[in-house]
Amino acid sequence: MTHLHPPAGCDLSIVIVSWNVWALLAGCLRSIERVTTPLAGAGHLRSFGPSQSPATLEVIVVDNASSDGSAEHLPATFPWVRLIDGGSNLGFTRANNLGYAHSSGRFVYFLNPDTELDHGQTHRLAAAAGLPPPHDSLSTLYAAAAEGVGMVGPQLRYANGEQQGSVRRFPRPQTGFFESTWLGRLWRSNPWSRSLHMADWPVTFRHDVDWLVGAAMLCRREALEAVRTPAGPFDERFFMYSEEVDLCRRLKAAGWRVLYAPEAVVIHYEGKSSEQASAARHIHFNTSKVAYAEKWFSPPWPQLLRRYLLLEYRLQLLSERAKLLLGHKRDLRRSRIAAYQQVLASRLAPPP
Repeated sequence: MTHLHPPAGCDLSIVIVSWNVWALLAGCLRSIERVTTPLAGAGHLRSFGPSQSPATLEVIVVDNASSDGSAEHLPATFPWVRLIDGGSNLGFTRANNLGYAHSSGRFVYFLNPDTELDHGQTHRLAAAAGLPPPHDSLSTLYAAAAEGVGMVGPQLRYANGEQQGSVRRFPRPQTGFFESTWLGRLWRSNPWSRSLHMADWPVTFRHDVDWLVGAAMLCRREALEAVRTPAGPFDERFFMYSEEVDLCRRLKAAGWRVLYAPEAVVIHYEGKSSEQASAARHIHFNTSKVAYAEKWFSPPWPQLLRRYLLLEYRLQLLSERAKLLLGHKRDLRRSRIAAYQQVLASRLAPPP
């Protein structure tokens, strides 16, 4: 089911890209349902926020050709959600651009399906973890976005209430060699990773940042239009990963603020779509890392980064083959060998 024409403008559009995570998507939509109210005679529109001045909301789900029945379940379970059939697995970036093209809100909230907007359920979990209680996530974040910023993001927490780092500084040319690599694990206190993850800033402090983890990004449409590519706000050379840091870099370059608002809380189950395809995850993560370097750093950094990452996968392949010969966890070794071979065959080159 595809809705080709968005309704008349609303205050906020939530765009969710989903691939084979129906249970998590349903949890995400239920969390939105709890803090919003249907508008009589307004089709897909709902309202949220203070009763004296409520805002209007639409929710758009772009389904990336899921095989778990998501597209069949969604209309019957959540009739107020607009479903767009991507036709194939478009990836995170292209599917978000598609959802954006169908949206009408003055603000657009790009939200992962493996998230839940906090509505008070995690107060007990937060207290058990010794953390301050969360607030009404949707209304709080929307109010922060209305302060004139280009993008605002919430505090992310794991399902057990523990905080999940979601604020970042822009990577430097050396960062790619230490982020999710052997070098980074060998030298965990290296200055480039510490800078990237803002290890010197408390996660409970509200402040402007370079970029936000892409699980929950509430953006001003005016800002997105100011920096949009021909396809939409996201650069489609990134199939998935690195698209949010690229977007934030363009927003900051255009003079827009990117704000972290920890008083708004979102639960993030993290990586439930990408973990379904191990080899693809490795390829997309590292290909996007190299693509970002090619876009924002001068030679020879992009070439050096690609060569280093491929060298690391060759060494991992040799290690897995040796363990297989020793008879250690044969099924695991075979699956990893197959995944690493696919990574090496890709050469970490962007798709045409």
